Amino acid sequence: MTLPKSPIFTDLYELTMMYVWFLNGRAYTQSSFDLFFRNCPFRGEYIVAAGIDDALLFLQNARFSDDDISYIRSLGLFDEDFINWLSDWKFEGVVFAVEEGTIIFPGEPVLRVSGSLGSCQLVETALLNLINFQTLITTKSARICMVAGFNAVMEFGARRAQGPDGALSASRAAYLGGCMGTSNLEAGKIYGIPVKGTHAHSYVMSYPSELESFRQYSEVFPDAAILLVDTYDTMNSGMHHAVLVGLEMKEKGGNLAGVRLDSGDLLSLSRQVRQMLDKAGLYQTKIVISSDLDEFIISRLKKAGAPVNIYGVGTRLVTGHESPAISGVYKLSAIQNRHGEWEMRMKVTDNAEKLSLPGIKQIYRSFNETGVMTGDCIELESHPPDKQDSIPILGMAFADGRIVRSARPLSENRERVITSLQMIPSEVSRLDNPSRYTVSIGPSLAKAMKELMIVPDLKIKNK
Repeated sequence: MTLPKSPIFTDLYELTMMYVWFLNGRAYTQSSFDLFFRNCPFRGEYIVAAGIDDALLFLQNARFSDDDISYIRSLGLFDEDFINWLSDWKFEGVVFAVEEGTIIFPGEPVLRVSGSLGSCQLVETALLNLINFQTLITTKSARICMVAGFNAVMEFGARRAQGPDGALSASRAAYLGGCMGTSNLEAGKIYGIPVKGTHAHSYVMSYPSELESFRQYSEVFPDAAILLVDTYDTMNSGMHHAVLVGLEMKEKGGNLAGVRLDSGDLLSLSRQVRQMLDKAGLYQTKIVISSDLDEFIISRLKKAGAPVNIYGVGTRLVTGHESPAISGVYKLSAIQNRHGEWEMRMKVTDNAEKLSLPGIKQIYRSFNETGVMTGDCIELESHPPDKQDSIPILGMAFADGRIVRSARPLSENRERVITSLQMIPSEVSRLDNPSRYTVSIGPSLAKAMKELMIVPDLKIKNK
């Protein structure tokens, strides 16, 4: 994706708020904001946080260009003192963040952004944009790969994604979530993701015969020929010709890598295809399927015993099918008063899901003896829990105008995600009626929330 380089990638109201604070002397007031998710997408009970590294890069590099300043001046909303101040602006706050690909749950801060009130508010839109979409797609990818297998899913979604940047972001996020490769060549170039692919129906249709198209393809790609067999008639034409080519390759000491099904009754066809391949002695030839797949369809196929080796997943992965957006929000949690003392802030509403947690917080995660997560506790950082086995998962990531922790390669983060997904309790990660993971509110935070409540009898759920 193309990272925004300017903080002009924002909503107008970020600047208008900043201007008011600038005029009344509050722009440099120290503050702390949390970026978190209100609920889980896809009827699930976990989230895989992504886009963290991109968000940190944005904070490090964001500056207003001369053209940005000219445009802001043309709006006629701000005086020259404020515009000149923006010309010199850069983000110099402190950010605590989870690692890229961390498993998180609703209400838990993914980023804790501290610094001057004006600066922290200005970057809200960009941070949410960079993190929300990639988190959505990484979570979807993880759900699909948890069902299909982490070496069994190829991402095929570029043509259905929301624009070029959406396609790149989705390919990166899908790989982070567990996909073994992408069809998106540009994503392969930029991110080092393994690129995979077969051929289209138009390729087959361009030849006088289906058999000739298969022979030509296998001759050019003898080690990676996956033949699309449903252009005309899957069993009576496509598979018949694929088997002929497979046997010709076998006689020469080669191997037909696979056949792909892109339509029809995938369960019935995959069974017939496997039987036909095995009868011909093409035991190593794999079956690849595509056609609007998602974790639920793949789960049904696997439960029915479909002999499928590889799943090509596109539209329903890169568009976040069923949950086209994730509920990431960015809320003020603490601010210094005129005496330099920190005061907690909390959004209070009669909708419990829209409450925000006050104060400067940390997430503490516990595991059992086998490495499975047993519960999280959100607590004020100044009052860590007594449990010796709990591990804080927010770490310093940005300070003094620069990123202060090393970014891992994307492939390494993918392996970390795969390992972390195995640590989620099975009853939480399952597709059907998953259980809610235990996230408790620490006693000091609970006390602070009670003191800040202004709506009588409003009950706070510990999720």
